[in-house]
Amino acid sequence: MNLLNSLAEYEAFIYGLQRQFPTIGYSTLVVARRGEATATVRGEIAFSGGVRLGVVERLMLDADVLKIISYGYEVWRGAEKLYWYDSQPHPDDPTLVSTHPHHKHVPPDIKHHRLPAPGLSFTSPNLPFLIGEIEQDLLTAPTSQEQ
Repeated sequence: MNLLNSLAEYEAFIYGLQRQFPTIGYSTLVVARRGEATATVRGEIAFSGGVRLGVVERLMLDADVLKIISYGYEVWRGAEKLYWYDSQPHPDDPTLVSTHPHHKHVPPDIKHHRLPAPGLSFTSPNLPFLIGEIEQDLLTAPTSQEQ
């Protein structure tokens, strides 16, 4: 099921994230409706080890389809910003054409070093992808027995 069918469905999804992803310690995400057809999602999802996902999404219902019209996602460990995603277009950067405008900012030179972000979309929820990436890359420590 696409959770971008209505504001009510997306709201239920946001407020149910902790049940769906047990690695979430807590969430401060709030869906604020700005009328019948628009809303914002703001807040933070916290994981173990001081890892946090900051979330800002702007949503709009257009022709009975709910879309994310802009977003910013920041991943932190303690006071260190590890990376972020945003939907700000960079049409002059040929390396981002494949996922325009979706991209990820990474070190070194985190502000200017960008990578394509094929896991992000305006038409389906991005949070499952982002949480999965955090679980895989930041919350699991490989053991010496893993191959």
